[in-house]
Amino acid sequence: MKKIVSFIVLLSFVLGSCKRDILDIAPQDRVAEETVWNDEALIRAYHNELYNAVPHGFYIHMYSKYTDEAFNSAPCCGADIFKRNTFTPDNISSAAGGDFWGGYINYWNLGYQYIRKINIFLDKMAAPDAIEFSTKKRLIAEAKFLRAFVYFNLIERYGGVPIVTKTYALGEQEIFKRNTIEECVAFIEKDLSEAEPELSAKFASSDAANYGRATKDASNALKSRVLLYAASPLFNPANDKQKWQKAADAAAVFINNGDGGYSLYPDYGKLFNMPSGASQNEYIFARNFTTTNGHQAPMHNLGRRYGAYGGWWASNGPTQNLIDDYEMKNGEPAFTWNGDVQTVNAASGYDPANPYQNRDPRFEATVIHDNSVFRGDTHEMWVAANNVSEWGPDSYKQSSDNPRGGYILRKFMPEDGPLNWQTTYTTPWPFFRLAEIYLNYAEAKFALGDEATAREYISKVRARVGMPAIPATVTGEALKQRIYNERRIELAFEGHRYFDIRRWKIANVVENRPIRGMDIIKDLTTGVKTYNPNVVLLQKVPYEDKMNFLPVETAEVRRNSPELQTPGW
Repeated sequence: MKKIVSFIVLLSFVLGSCKRDILDIAPQDRVAEETVWNDEALIRAYHNELYNAVPHGFYIHMYSKYTDEAFNSAPCCGADIFKRNTFTPDNISSAAGGDFWGGYINYWNLGYQYIRKINIFLDKMAAPDAIEFSTKKRLIAEAKFLRAFVYFNLIERYGGVPIVTKTYALGEQEIFKRNTIEECVAFIEKDLSEAEPELSAKFASSDAANYGRATKDASNALKSRVLLYAASPLFNPANDKQKWQKAADAAAVFINNGDGGYSLYPDYGKLFNMPSGASQNEYIFARNFTTTNGHQAPMHNLGRRYGAYGGWWASNGPTQNLIDDYEMKNGEPAFTWNGDVQTVNAASGYDPANPYQNRDPRFEATVIHDNSVFRGDTHEMWVAANNVSEWGPDSYKQSSDNPRGGYILRKFMPEDGPLNWQTTYTTPWPFFRLAEIYLNYAEAKFALGDEATAREYISKVRARVGMPAIPATVTGEALKQRIYNERRIELAFEGHRYFDIRRWKIANVVENRPIRGMDIIKDLTTGVKTYNPNVVLLQKVPYEDKMNFLPVETAEVRRNSPELQTPGW
């Protein structure tokens, strides 16, 4: 970031002291800067584009493949370096793309590009000669919300980062230094506090012109997440209880206000496959899409049956690691862990010969497994014993068409309508929803010693799908593990898992475990199926604590200063 070089749509050309002649004619192939900032419609257009600052999760490489939620076989690029723990400052740029490659897990360049754009907007709106219009204050507030969201995306990836509020001229030199986590969190809180008075309370889903814009509720939800992270072990090694209290208070803004008019949508599965603008009261802030500005996420997930080619290298196939963490309907974990040793929990009723029976209903809503019925089709993910090659025509195993682990993602998948590359989908991406706020509150109250309230709010989330409440006998470390697992299950494939295991400082355990799938062998004579968990990825570089934060790419550090690099890298 030493030399600020940014390509902006809005360019002004200074031609020196030339006499007015043909060279002074305004360019016809672009909009001159002075025109933009004196035209309300163009200001709105500039502002609308600022919402691209925060990446959604509907990319081929969802964040799930950077952790133990999903397995992707791509032998290159962002997914590969994360699943093998081989990311370094020299190769991290391969995970910086958008729609095709990286999903912006490496967010440094994009984040600071948009910080610059937002700072320009704020400077222009504060200029003495800035034009006035009816929604100006609201747009300024939305820009501050977006800047806060960008900084959160940066600190959850890199830790403390440089706070930049000045707009630098092209070619202007500056040596940047990292601010502390505390300074970054305080800056985010300041932006949100300044934004909130001018933000609209909320927009109805029927308000197509504004639904999806930042609101007071979105600001409060972002503050809840930011302060939860700030209180977590990775960011709060001294376990400062005041930070946990701030996190609890931020979540309680919704809870003490009758949930602010929000409620858990009664059908967990349907919630994630409704089109943008559909009526539901759980999403607090979401990225909405239209048929002209949509996504193709469903085609990244499906296997051979629908001609999806597995979504490029069998993308987003859930892992056995995730499946094993779904509880049984009686509320008991199917497995227990002792270090890296996994054992069947006898009290759960789990049957290895029928591994998908009687599981938490969110399992069926999230995962297509052997014998699942989806869109009227029964999925069979077995191979025949002794007479068909594993790459044969009835094989579920990956041949660039189907996920190697033996599972297909169901969450976010439309239950009807066309499934093809020609269709643009409008399923919204949820940045914040009420269930997360409940889980934030439960986690913060647990850290403050209020286990009864923690159990109450976990149980509210579970009750939506008919799962039993957490018993009062579950306390201490066992309750903490249930809180962790509830987030894993409820928020699966929503971009939380990668960051959660790092802020909890358990990634050194989770990321060192092999990624597993399930081999199902069917005896064609008897019809009996045998379920054999398998390892689909064993060879990993041992996870180190420095990997809790991403490195800054080498080229960026060379442009600036070694002090810009993430500690440990």
